[in-house]
Amino acid sequence: MVSVRVKELALVFLKLGTTAFGGPAAHIAMMEDELVRRRAWLTRAELLDLVSAASLIPGPSSTQVAIYIGYRRGGWRGLLLAGLCFIMPAALIVTAIAWAYVRFGRLPAVGGALYGVKAVIIAVVAQALVAFGATALRSRWLLVLGVGAAIASLSGVSPLQVLVAAGLTCAVGPLVQRKGGGAASLLWPGALGALGPSAGAAGGAATTIAPVGLAKLFLVFLKLGAIVFGSGYVLLAFLRADLVDRTHWLTESQLVDAVAVGQVTPGPVFTTATFIGYVVAGVPGAIIATVGIFLPSFVLVAASGPLIPRLRRSPVAGAFLDGVNVASLALMGVVGVQLARASIVDVPSAALALLSGVALFRWRVNSAWLVVAGGGLGALVQWLR
Repeated sequence: MVSVRVKELALVFLKLGTTAFGGPAAHIAMMEDELVRRRAWLTRAELLDLVSAASLIPGPSSTQVAIYIGYRRGGWRGLLLAGLCFIMPAALIVTAIAWAYVRFGRLPAVGGALYGVKAVIIAVVAQALVAFGATALRSRWLLVLGVGAAIASLSGVSPLQVLVAAGLTCAVGPLVQRKGGGAASLLWPGALGALGPSAGAAGGAATTIAPVGLAKLFLVFLKLGAIVFGSGYVLLAFLRADLVDRTHWLTESQLVDAVAVGQVTPGPVFTTATFIGYVVAGVPGAIIATVGIFLPSFVLVAASGPLIPRLRRSPVAGAFLDGVNVASLALMGVVGVQLARASIVDVPSAALALLSGVALFRWRVNSAWLVVAGGGLGALVQWLR
């Protein structure tokens, strides 16, 4: 029989997978609200450690955080359930959109609902930043480090470089105190840093441009899942190189549509792979591409999950995680500002974001319900126009 704990884990991540719009920063914010504030499954500091670990391995970071939480909550079965339940709602929604795209030659119109959802997401991210900041910024030094990380990110430094640099900066003190004896404890994050982006590859719907074999499709997306760091925009560069320039499976227009679908649906942005798989090879292609791009995340989390508590117990590795936590918070803040600039476009969207913030900070309304309400209000505002 399935335990009550595992059932609850599955239901929670099904809900998050259905309502978590807005990309990794928003997903993490909703996990903080649901799992730290409401259910107390882990502390805010523990969640930050998981976010930091996920930031240092390739793949979709918010999905990996879900898998980490599943492992901590329910062991190996929890690891699989949390990840699958977070991914499946988005994969099914994207498959339905891909069917309509192939059938009717264009993407469904969902702009009104997304107009409201994006405004609500700004408030959700702001709430999480305040909560995480109270946990991570424990000294003036860490605050200065966070500001430096944000400036570096805005200056164009890659997220992985920002994270590793912040971690190493924080680890210097304990490492010097131990007179070099703790150097070995930095090998794990250092090795992950070496796997940065340099490890990767340098209109209408339709018809495939080149023959697609399922085995080859699986290997292409397995490779992408194993080497791509960063956001969905980083994924776009890899997808263009492999699917437009090299294999000629997609046109440029189809690729842009695929990435747009991944951005506007709930759950992982990497379900872009599901859309592409369906467009080039139907339902089997959607399944194969989805499994391929997410499989490395399950393997990497399974391998690294047991190490995180040990790292926290080491003074040097713990300091490294403190630095990565602060940098992760800075990167989340930068993304939040970028999301706000793209989402708060007029008075109604600003009012919706403000009201959502009041509901979250004053009355602690569940963020999932706010997302649903925001979608409805956004559709209403667009209809009245």
